[in-house]
Amino acid sequence: MTIRPRSVGSEPRGSGAGLTSRTVSGLLWTAWGKGGHALLQVAVVVVLARLLRPADFGVVSAALVVIGFSAIFSEIGLGPALVQRTELETRHLQAAFSASFLFGLVLAGIVALGAPLLADFLRMPPVVPVLRALAWLFPLNSLAVVPEALMRRQLRFRWLANLEVLSYGAGYGLVGTVLAMRGFGVWALVAGNFAQSLLRLIVLLIAQGRPPVGVLPEGRALRDLMYFGSGHTVARVAHYWALQGDNLVVGRWLGPAALGLYGRAYTLMATPAALFGEILDNVLFPVMALVQGEQQRLALAYRRGIALIALIMLPASALLCVTAPEIVGVVLGPRWTGAVAALQILGAGLLFRTSHKMSDSIARATGAVYRRAWRQGVYAALVIGGAWVGQHWGIAGVAYAVLVALTINFLLMAQLGLRLSGLQWRSFWSAHLPALNLAVASGAAAWAVAGALRHADLPAASVLVATLGITLGWALLLVRYAPGWFLGQEGLWMLETLRTRAPFARGSASRPMAAELR
Repeated sequence: MTIRPRSVGSEPRGSGAGLTSRTVSGLLWTAWGKGGHALLQVAVVVVLARLLRPADFGVVSAALVVIGFSAIFSEIGLGPALVQRTELETRHLQAAFSASFLFGLVLAGIVALGAPLLADFLRMPPVVPVLRALAWLFPLNSLAVVPEALMRRQLRFRWLANLEVLSYGAGYGLVGTVLAMRGFGVWALVAGNFAQSLLRLIVLLIAQGRPPVGVLPEGRALRDLMYFGSGHTVARVAHYWALQGDNLVVGRWLGPAALGLYGRAYTLMATPAALFGEILDNVLFPVMALVQGEQQRLALAYRRGIALIALIMLPASALLCVTAPEIVGVVLGPRWTGAVAALQILGAGLLFRTSHKMSDSIARATGAVYRRAWRQGVYAALVIGGAWVGQHWGIAGVAYAVLVALTINFLLMAQLGLRLSGLQWRSFWSAHLPALNLAVASGAAAWAVAGALRHADLPAASVLVATLGITLGWALLLVRYAPGWFLGQEGLWMLETLRTRAPFARGSASRPMAAELR
């Protein structure tokens, strides 16, 4: 069965109501997929931790660091290029399928042959056979590039969300657990990774049909895709180093103990922000690509997006800064108090860590991948250089340097987003005002409540739960009785959209694309 390409320009668009409904539905389904995956991950780790040795996890984790970095190059941006491209023909699908598979084979061979050198670098000889086995995930995953890109292009978010939960639970979770119970050790984890990828591929092929296959990619079609794909890959590499550069500096100059403290603080800040940002990006990139030629709709979507991110992240940032001592004490334990200051500093940048995703989505949706790439390069340089300077003042100095880098990256990406959407800086900043009002009011309440409870010498868990509960109640009262001040136009729009359209998310997600856009 051949997958027939969809020409975006030929599809009926009509009013934005259908696309808005589909976007809201997509956000809800994607949140379910990411949340369900996270819960399953915790459950599987709890089970496997009782069946396998720490060394087994360590070997696979070390191998996956190499695989994870190499994966940036595995599809060379061809999947996102298929999503972004306005006019898509069968030859583009053939070129993407052939090129991604061939490149996956080459990359697998390189990693397999270089496994001994990588093991020497990691000082972990047992990683060699594991790395050689996991390297063959590249050609396996490359077979899913075209079907998954078409699913995203068609905004089939419900399918993708359920697939994420199914493939992890029935693939990695079930296979890995059964083999671990049978004593396969580290190979249970390896097999779990393969089972997850294989199940994902099978379901995608069932949903989309067999992609058009060619022995070699057609040159012109490949060039059409590679302009976008190359810029996308360069940006991903730069962003990877921006996320890892501070850890490298701390580990190299401050040692493993400092890295442990800093790493836990960064994880507590970044994990919810990254999850939220990933949900937004998975939905907004294909949606914005669909309307990339309509600047007015892009501007409206961009303003609404940044306003809604701010409404969540600014109050969350205030709460994180206030309750950081309790969060560290409850989640990590009393031995980790050295991470509190770094968490408070990094927590102040929660908005910057998340909001740039909107600009990132619009840049990729409109094909501005090289303008995005150089900004990510600047971001990486600021993180690494700033962390090196900041390490002279310990992990707090590194945290301040990363906060500065996050702020500059936020502004650079905002400037790009504004240029692409046609939105003005004044409109950009005014979109943040309701969230800022809510953050100040919520933060003040949290500070007062937490201070009083600490003075009463209550346990950290009690202080944390009570502070969060009272602050949440206070915030709900504020938005209930003064919505204009604390929600703004965009917040009220989202509430109304959820009220009127979320109940129909299931139905709208399954209707054909053309019907959705009428």
